[in-house]
Amino acid sequence: MRLAHLSALITGGGAGIGAATALKFCQEGAVVTLVDADPEALTRTALSIEQAVPGAKVAQFAADVSDEEAALRAVQIAVAQHGGLNILVNNAAMRNFSALSDATTAEWQAMIQVNMLGVANYSRAALPMLRQLSGCIVNVSSCYAVTGRKGMGLYDATKAAQLAMTRTLAYEEAPHGVRVNAVCPGSTLTDFHTTRAVKAGKSVDVLKKERQVTSLMGRWADPQEIAAPILWLASSEASFITGTTLMVDGGLHIM
Repeated sequence: MRLAHLSALITGGGAGIGAATALKFCQEGAVVTLVDADPEALTRTALSIEQAVPGAKVAQFAADVSDEEAALRAVQIAVAQHGGLNILVNNAAMRNFSALSDATTAEWQAMIQVNMLGVANYSRAALPMLRQLSGCIVNVSSCYAVTGRKGMGLYDATKAAQLAMTRTLAYEEAPHGVRVNAVCPGSTLTDFHTTRAVKAGKSVDVLKKERQVTSLMGRWADPQEIAAPILWLASSEASFITGTTLMVDGGLHIM
């Protein structure tokens, strides 16, 4: 029960890494507020957690993280329903598959609104309460923030920006007792990837084999394998860690 009696807010909590993190947090005693742009995904995840963890308390708030007023309301919901806010996990993200040479200004703006300003909006909204409770922030970036590839330059650039934001925010908030860290997941087999593969006429078995060369371990990560390091960084076991980027990528960054 490493998060007993603590309140956490998780963006992008409707599926994937966000949902896995919410489940693990509740298993460790936290009460959770989930934010996602998809209200149906929020409901499915909340029900799944409540069934898996008897007594779990999960609040839901459907919103786009680029909406700064909604960020303030999300924090208000967490405080009203759960008595405060100790942990913020900035997990929501938007993807784009344009080459940098082809990306339009509109595409850049859309990515920045979610992947950068989303982090800024929720951090700014949560910090007054996090300062009161010596809380923490965990930003979910990407292994490709530090490792090059082709075809997702907009995503990778905004994920790299999240690491810079993490370092600066850790510096600024240390005097207030707030820790700020980031995790960089590698290839993680979430619903997003399986759904996309099926739509393209590809089986999940084939999909799994495609990522054998993107980690030293030769496989995808399970979302729970990303949620566990997030849990650790959010817990008191990481009390002397701030401004750190934790690679959770099966060794991709050294390949």
